[in-house]
Amino acid sequence: MLTDYHVHLRPDEEGTEAERFFTRENAERYRAAARERGIEELGVSEHLHRFRQSLEVWEHPFWRENACDDLDAYCEWVRTETDLRLGIEADFVPGREAEMAALLDAREWDYVLGSVHFLRDAAIDMRGDWDVWRSSDPDAVWERYFQTLGEAARSGMFDVLSHPDLVKVWGGAAPRPRREPRVYYEMAMEGIAESDVAIEVSTAGLRKPTGEIYPAPDLLDMCVEAGRPVALSSDAHVPEHIGYGYEQALELLGSRGIEEIAVFEGRKRRMEPVGHPADAGHR
Repeated sequence: MLTDYHVHLRPDEEGTEAERFFTRENAERYRAAARERGIEELGVSEHLHRFRQSLEVWEHPFWRENACDDLDAYCEWVRTETDLRLGIEADFVPGREAEMAALLDAREWDYVLGSVHFLRDAAIDMRGDWDVWRSSDPDAVWERYFQTLGEAARSGMFDVLSHPDLVKVWGGAAPRPRREPRVYYEMAMEGIAESDVAIEVSTAGLRKPTGEIYPAPDLLDMCVEAGRPVALSSDAHVPEHIGYGYEQALELLGSRGIEEIAVFEGRKRRMEPVGHPADAGHR
């Protein structure tokens, strides 16, 4: 079995309105790419902040600018017009757990991806007005990121913890902390170990300045040692990115003795043997 659950049917750029991308034809383009690459389980998980209902949780200016679509219309469209698993990518917002849980629990997902993109009001992976790296101390950023990641896991709201070391996204284009990464990983591990969340092995980092899979091997080892299962995804925003870099991801899983991946339906997880793609080369 191969999966790709972290999939966006539209790019993040401006001018990518739902009506242009939430179509049967576009969904079939993603499905065709998955079939070509031997991926059996395909799901869609749009960013929650692109839906108006997200403002019930948080009114960050970036969310207000982007919250244009109706969440329930998205859910209905996926269920009635596609054969994709229904997911959502939701940010963990400290202090707004009750509001986020209420929003998520009101809808029948197959899975919920939990991400940490913001530290307070500052963004980890977004240049411009909200860039956390413009003036922040890198040690403080890494420490706060992994502490927040542990809180996200412990919250119980998410089925999968997505790109769990996203803080490395800029590679050498952002300042690095002084201490070894493992010191920061430890800050997340109590929350991760106490949770029932799956850890996403994401090939998205191969397309970013970091040039690395999320998570780093040491962090993956720590999560597996803590008993956490693994989910496999590409974080695709275009059909060509479905299954991107899976050959490298499968090498990483094999090197760690990981033989099963998580599969989801109706927010219930089961484990399936890792499959082999038809062509999972670095695309």
